[in-house]
Amino acid sequence: MRERIGQAFRGGRLALLAALLCLALLADAPRARAQFGPPSGGTAQPVATQLPLSGRTGQSGSVAAADQPVPGTTTSVDTLNPTVQVSGPYTGSASSIAKMPFSGKLSLREALARGLAYNLGAVGLSQTVRQAEGQSRVARSMLLPNLSGDVAETFETENLAALGIRINVPIPGFSFPTLVGPFNYMDVRARLSQTVANMTDVNNYRASKETERADQLSADDARDLVVLAVSGAYLEVIAAEARVQSAQAQLQTANAVFGQTQQQFQFGKVAQIDLNRSQVEVLTEQQRLLSLQNDLAKQKINLARLTGLPPSDQYELTDDIPYSPAPPITVDDALKQAYDNRPDLKAAQAQVRAAELAKSAARDERLPSLAVNADYGAIGTNPGEARATYTVSGTLNVPIWQGGRAGGDVEEADAALEQRRAELEDERSQIESQVREAYLDVEAAASQVELADKNRQVIAETLGETRLRLNAGVSDNVALVQSQESMAGADLDYIDSVFAHNVAKLSLARAIGGAAESLPQFLKMQ
Repeated sequence: MRERIGQAFRGGRLALLAALLCLALLADAPRARAQFGPPSGGTAQPVATQLPLSGRTGQSGSVAAADQPVPGTTTSVDTLNPTVQVSGPYTGSASSIAKMPFSGKLSLREALARGLAYNLGAVGLSQTVRQAEGQSRVARSMLLPNLSGDVAETFETENLAALGIRINVPIPGFSFPTLVGPFNYMDVRARLSQTVANMTDVNNYRASKETERADQLSADDARDLVVLAVSGAYLEVIAAEARVQSAQAQLQTANAVFGQTQQQFQFGKVAQIDLNRSQVEVLTEQQRLLSLQNDLAKQKINLARLTGLPPSDQYELTDDIPYSPAPPITVDDALKQAYDNRPDLKAAQAQVRAAELAKSAARDERLPSLAVNADYGAIGTNPGEARATYTVSGTLNVPIWQGGRAGGDVEEADAALEQRRAELEDERSQIESQVREAYLDVEAAASQVELADKNRQVIAETLGETRLRLNAGVSDNVALVQSQESMAGADLDYIDSVFAHNVAKLSLARAIGGAAESLPQFLKMQ
């Protein structure tokens, strides 16, 4: 009997020791987990960053010069009717008054400076560049060390029964507790992860840098478009002012003829119909002047909107851009300069390189990657008992089977690459067409200016002779009214021809590239 009791006592003591050992291990397990911590970054399977299918900027809006032949004012011969078409964000601007005070007089250089700084077309793409820079920095962070630190204080209990641990001690009246704790520990630790070899991340970063460069070049191209829009609007205002001045001169002439006809009517030298005809001419010129003044006010408001000025016509232009020959340049030279200078062509080339690197990144998903993770810190129940511990591990990730994801990424990247190569070819073709069309417009507009000037001189001589014949009483005022109308039309034709020539030169400057810098070579600026 005593022997059985002794054996039971020894068995219970062993079971109790085993239970206490398990309890100690369970109590220390959370601190072990805290010491080793969760896996650091850099061990995940690398994934290629896919680019949009098209490499062209997502910003809507455009600026383009268009020339269409329309019937001339004085003859049935078609003449050029130029216009600068502006759409999207290029039609608006942020206010420029706060940082650039306005004196009420606007030169072309000041208008360009305001447009380049505050037109929404340029401002929007400058923000796109900032976004691309941020994306590039994010891609670069995958290649640089990632260092973090954490401080943790943990209070914990463990439910042994929930973990499947059941301990039966053969001691009468004694049951082993199923709830362990509470107990606590603290952990102060610094963690480091570093990608050692990951070609997917490397090519993702390279592609992001090319995309950033493409966006910067697109922003430079937007500057050329702003120059085209602002300069075109400035030329529109100059032409509108010239039309108003011509209409005012024609109105003064019509009033003078009407006064002279009234005097002749009083002395019975002309009939009532001649007096009425002179009065109708005055009224017609007044209507024409009102219409042209209204158009001038709208053109000035449009220019103000492009340059960040208050949308009003209460300001003056200080520059008068007269006719001046285009700089001597051949089509071949212009094409060569365009291929060397155009930012949009360089942006398309950068987009192709970005797509090529993105495709390389997708192919590199099949390659192994290597990362190093480490941590160092102190762990214990309190600061006095904390002990320094560390972990250093290297992870070699070898992709074996990913369900075809790498092949899908390669196909997606290849589609973007082919699309961007097609866009590059189209960009070169578009640039060539713009240069050739602008060159043709310059030549046609120059000839048109010469003919319009000669026509104006001939009609002026005819008008003078008609007045002499009317004063001599050998002619009625029908011929005089017709000559006045012809003179008004000739003046408008000349104004439109000079405007068409200046717009054609402006278009050629845009087609060649670097319009902001080369504009003084094409327009006679003060």
